[in-house]
Amino acid sequence: MTTIVPPPTDSRDDTGAEEEFYTWTGKARRWMLKTLPPQKLLPETQPSYVASWIYVFGMGAIASLVVIIASGVVLSLNGPTWWHVSSFGHFVNSTHLWSVEFFFLFMVVHLWGKFWMASWRGGRLLTWITGVVSFAVSIGAAFTGYLLQTNFESEWIAFEAKDALNAAGIGAWFNVANAGQMFMWHITLLPLAVAAIVALHVLLVRVHGVAPPLEAADSDAQLTGDEVR
Repeated sequence: MTTIVPPPTDSRDDTGAEEEFYTWTGKARRWMLKTLPPQKLLPETQPSYVASWIYVFGMGAIASLVVIIASGVVLSLNGPTWWHVSSFGHFVNSTHLWSVEFFFLFMVVHLWGKFWMASWRGGRLLTWITGVVSFAVSIGAAFTGYLLQTNFESEWIAFEAKDALNAAGIGAWFNVANAGQMFMWHITLLPLAVAAIVALHVLLVRVHGVAPPLEAADSDAQLTGDEVR
């Protein structure tokens, strides 16, 4: 019978010494295992202070983003004619709209909560920056979405915005009156950017851990092992 040996979980050899890698793949594996080991990437427990409601809104924003992407895929496959004339299309379009509303509600509360908690503490500055950038990019994605409703309201918004962008000198490059260009921005470029930044944000949260509340001292039990499942 052949015995399958599982791969090592760190970069040390049988003697416990640090292995030396000469290829970029080996160095990348060593860096990834050191920075983000499996037990940190998929933890089974969280600190006790995560039970507070303020920590829920970030996950709520991610859940809303999943619904946004799923409903957006359905809308993009069927096109504007479908969601204007089909009752199910109306439902999917409304689901997409309200998931966006909830996404921004949760994200704004999450951002303000983390701002007053000074969540950039403890080497988490990049985590905070990626959160702010994802919010800014999401505004652009929502704006292009309003332009794709293909009704009088979206037409009015598009040409009012085009006047402003023309005055800023970028109207020829970012033409909000061009429905094809807006479709490209809304269903391809901006969603990919938001998803990539949010994924990086979550990875950074895993690397540095969830930011503790300001009143939590280093000696608190919740920071030294009092965790909840």
